Amino acid sequence: MSPSTPQAWQAPKGAARRAAPGAASTTVVAALALAFLAGCASGPDATWSDPQLGAKPLQGARVLVVCEAAETTLQQLCLDRMTEEAMARGLTPVRPAQPPAAAGVGRGADAYVGAARAAGATALLLTSVTPDSAQVSRPSPFSIGIGGFGWGGGHVGAGVGVSVPIGGGGYASNPGYAANSSFTEAGSGRLLWSARTSTTTSDFNAGMGTMARTLMEAAEKAGVF
Repeated sequence: MSPSTPQAWQAPKGAARRAAPGAASTTVVAALALAFLAGCASGPDATWSDPQLGAKPLQGARVLVVCEAAETTLQQLCLDRMTEEAMARGLTPVRPAQPPAAAGVGRGADAYVGAARAAGATALLLTSVTPDSAQVSRPSPFSIGIGGFGWGGGHVGAGVGVSVPIGGGGYASNPGYAANSSFTEAGSGRLLWSARTSTTTSDFNAGMGTMARTLMEAAEKAGVF
């Protein structure tokens, strides 16, 4: 072989092969992050149900689904997710012929029970979505740091740090969203059940899907349907 011919360097026989720098670190970080997030799964922030609720009064019922939000897009996404979750649990959701005007949050069930009766619905499912400013003061769930790598003299160094703040530091800047949802009997106007949940994600599509599922699972667990 001529001196100009490039030659591939080969490790001596018996030499241990070393993983690419950072590969093991990335695996550790991913595993720790997934483990931590799995431990953070939770139900609604708060829930209430009428002590005289009875046994599944809305099982298979026709319900009018109404969403209140400050923006039309958020309102429509809320309607989509709540309708899907209600249908998945055997309810017959009906959307209002005329959704409430955007920015009109906090009207309360009394503003919609008449429309529920007119739609032939047994109950009203009302959800109000608002920015959750309380999330600003919550510490971010964890922080991950990967140390730099040093080359030269055959030395390779990598460090991984995972920190879960307790009692301060690492505050999240994203306010997230909160959803307050309730079932109200259309005929009598009696509140049957209500709950609040929240999300810290800035992705409203994903966050609303999670909140809708959390709320409807809680209502089902409470025996509303």
